[in-house]
Amino acid sequence: MSIFRYSGDVSETVRKKIKIFVVLAIFSFLCLWMRVWYLQILKGLHFQGLSENNRIRLVSLPAYRGAIKDRNGETLVSIRPSFNLYVTPEDAGDLTETLTLLNKIIDFDKEEVFQRIKESRTFKQVLIKRDIQRGAVAIVEEIKMRLPGVEIKVEPLRNYVYGELASHVLGYLGEISKDKLASLNDPSYQQGDFIGKNGLETIYETLLRGKNGYKEVEVDVSGREFKTLRKLPPRSGNTLTLTLDLRIQKVLEETLKGTSDEPVSGSVVMMKVHTGEIIAIASEPAFDANLFAAGISRENWQNLTGDKLHPLQHRAISGQYPPGSTYKIVTALAGLEEKIITPDTTVYCPGHFRLGRGRYRCWKRGGHGSMDLHSALVQSCDVYFYTVGHRLGIDKIYEYAKNLGLGDYTGIQLMGEKTGLIPSTQWKLENRKKAWLLGETISASIGQGYNLVTPLQQARFMATIANGGVSLKPLLVKKITDPDDRLIKEFHADVQHKSNISLENLELVREALLGVVNEAKGTGRLARLKNIKVSGKTGTAQVVKLKASEEIDKDEKIPYQFRDHAWFVAFAPYEKPEVAISVIVEHGGHGGAAAAPVAKKLFEAYFKHYPPVEVTEKAEVVLNGEALTEKQPVH
Repeated sequence: MSIFRYSGDVSETVRKKIKIFVVLAIFSFLCLWMRVWYLQILKGLHFQGLSENNRIRLVSLPAYRGAIKDRNGETLVSIRPSFNLYVTPEDAGDLTETLTLLNKIIDFDKEEVFQRIKESRTFKQVLIKRDIQRGAVAIVEEIKMRLPGVEIKVEPLRNYVYGELASHVLGYLGEISKDKLASLNDPSYQQGDFIGKNGLETIYETLLRGKNGYKEVEVDVSGREFKTLRKLPPRSGNTLTLTLDLRIQKVLEETLKGTSDEPVSGSVVMMKVHTGEIIAIASEPAFDANLFAAGISRENWQNLTGDKLHPLQHRAISGQYPPGSTYKIVTALAGLEEKIITPDTTVYCPGHFRLGRGRYRCWKRGGHGSMDLHSALVQSCDVYFYTVGHRLGIDKIYEYAKNLGLGDYTGIQLMGEKTGLIPSTQWKLENRKKAWLLGETISASIGQGYNLVTPLQQARFMATIANGGVSLKPLLVKKITDPDDRLIKEFHADVQHKSNISLENLELVREALLGVVNEAKGTGRLARLKNIKVSGKTGTAQVVKLKASEEIDKDEKIPYQFRDHAWFVAFAPYEKPEVAISVIVEHGGHGGAAAAPVAKKLFEAYFKHYPPVEVTEKAEVVLNGEALTEKQPVH
């Protein structure tokens, strides 16, 4: 009995074990089935996508950014091929080893690359370095088998053909920031893309950029392409044709740089008086926009931002300076219009003007003697305009300055323009919380005190004087065409304001400005041309106030940074004006000595390529279909 009882116990134990194994087997198969279901059903599409990505890759084809050309079709900004180094992390094997080997050949920031990899998507190529040298390309290709996942791609890179030329106008590109990427909310932009950061590159970003293409390629286990499945070519950006003339722009920049043996800072603007087209514009010192094309280095950026002369500042539109004696044109026109003076009104200049206890000196210590309007402008007599300004009052001067387009935006197709400042009694009360003083009117009447203007405003101001009182919007872009050279948009003269100053009084002032350059005692004689009559006005804008004892040989006694700014504004030809110009040489001293010769060379360059036409007895200026008729002497 004991034996049978023992056998029964054994069989019961076996049955229990079998049950446990059956349960475990069922549970195991259930887990396996659930895992298969998870991988193939729930996550099937996801893993199918990863598998396809491992075999088929979508490769972006960058678009060619549109060219920028001058008015004659000469290319200023183009595209050149660039060798860019990329890595696909999933194909790279030991990523640290790969990047360390690459770093021995090419200098790049490994930490920055690892950060990019961390932020990148699966099977996304990550940029290591742009625009690597051909020697480095050869080495990388030679050891390519030791660099899985690494690829060199030939891509378009922005090329500023003439380096620094017109750099403030053209602008530059920079890698798009995370904040900018988020604010754009445009899927066509990706992290690492370049975007216009300054100048026309920014203003016309969407038109210049073009549209990226793509291609689907099959890759091997190392990520190397071996077959293209399909391809959508990129579309190039549109072309900007500017109003600038490359030939004159070159002369402008070379001339401005050559005004002194010391570092030069300043600006020049030349514009057509009847259309507002900018023929040449420069700000010195300039910068080479190619430094930004592949991503500017930390060293180059520090050099630019740390330069005391501020090469990134576009002085033509954002530099604000006292207009100095060029402002006497405003005071003269205000005096004539308000009948404070006539052309024959004389003022005696003993070398100073007294107002109460104040004594305001003329630039000529011994005085000019008896001055009428014509001689006062020709010789730039301060005392004459002190007197006229005192009789007018600051608010009348303000009214005429604003009427002629000073102290306001010009509307040029660039960002960063400043308004300058034309003071009035109300302005001082609102901004300084003080009443206007009579002595401040004396300084303001010759362009000192609170007065501030930009070089672009000054050029438009002279164009307004030349064309009969019409303020035009300055034009930089002449037309926009698509990649097939079809016209998208064309720009024309745009009248912003017409002054109510009589043509008779404008002509009186123009005749005096002709004398500034062409008469024996004129302060702008160094701008005189042989066969073309130039009308202009010099100006010396005081930087610091000097004591009377410092007036003699002041430019030789005081440091460079405290010397006066040199102005010259002009238009030509006198008989039938075509172009106006403004020149400022910072710390250049006297306008007649430092700025007028720059204008002369610019006028020579312009009329070499655009000879003046024969002048009839009367000429018509047509703006937006409306004719402005004014008397024009025979040439």
